[in-house]
Amino acid sequence: MYPETIVKPMKSELTSVGFEDLTTPEAVDSAVNSKGTVLMVVNSVCGCAAGAARPGLKLAIQNSKKPGRLTTVFAGFDTEATAQARKHFAPYPPSSPCVALFKDGKLVHFIERHHIEGRSAQMIADNLQMAFEEFC
Repeated sequence: MYPETIVKPMKSELTSVGFEDLTTPEAVDSAVNSKGTVLMVVNSVCGCAAGAARPGLKLAIQNSKKPGRLTTVFAGFDTEATAQARKHFAPYPPSSPCVALFKDGKLVHFIERHHIEGRSAQMIADNLQMAFEEFC
């Protein structure tokens, strides 16, 4: 498990722009099963989270059309919440970082780590904005 001193600034990159930090399995289930659209991010300490995922997410939510609820769990820190989130991502295998979009409790869009690695923040934002246009 990562130390809080390392994780806290990485969490705040998303929570400072409106993401809700989910730290329990119950909070994850409540978010996923809520009505409307929910974006759920599995945040991570890795370089692709810092260089592409978090900046891309921040760009994507500047769009006027975005999910009604923005949420995040942190891999390697909020382990139970992350494990619960991953149960909702089937059939996709666990990866960190990753981004899931739910509509009325159903997974409608998913970005796996291998779609984040080597991509720019703008590419991640463009991908998400297309999904927001379709589902939000």
